[in-house]
Amino acid sequence: MENQPSPSSLRRPGGRPRVVYYTASTLNGFLADEENSLAWLFAVESDGTPELSTQLGDVGADVMGSTTYEWVLREERLLEQPGRWQELEYLGDRPTFVFTSRDLPRPDGADVRFLRGPVAAALPEIAAAAGGRDVWLLGGGDLAGQFWEAGALDEIQVSIAPATLPGGAPLLPRRIGPDALRLRRAERFGQFAHLTYDVVR
Repeated sequence: MENQPSPSSLRRPGGRPRVVYYTASTLNGFLADEENSLAWLFAVESDGTPELSTQLGDVGADVMGSTTYEWVLREERLLEQPGRWQELEYLGDRPTFVFTSRDLPRPDGADVRFLRGPVAAALPEIAAAAGGRDVWLLGGGDLAGQFWEAGALDEIQVSIAPATLPGGAPLLPRRIGPDALRLRRAERFGQFAHLTYDVVR
């Protein structure tokens, strides 16, 4: 199933950029297990997954929560090898905003900006840094829910893996009815079903 995508350059009310929640999930809706591990994800055959370079061409800034950020630092060993930040395609030289209530380390040379407080208050700063391009929301699910509540979530892209978990971090822990989401594209990439939803307001 595939329809014409909406223009990636479409601006939202107030001139803000589109916010795209991009993630992978188990079949029953979890991002990570109870110990914040993604071992289930890396066990899935990943040949033919969506081409990141195509996705990232329209992205001007990344956003993530503190748990996701700490996972990236740990798994990619970025504090020990800070130069790798710019080498990683999903990070690169874009500004990265991290919502946190704690003091966290920043790899040398990385454009990481820490935010505290509500999403709505941070939107102007994020929009300015994105420079008219999209904002890529990498997680977690509760942060995506906060963007939804602020009226600032425009698109959800989720790759569904053939795996289930008994519990863990949920994909999007909010009640969002079917009238608020419109399926725009469904694609198969190896063992993943990649779904793209427009948020309808």
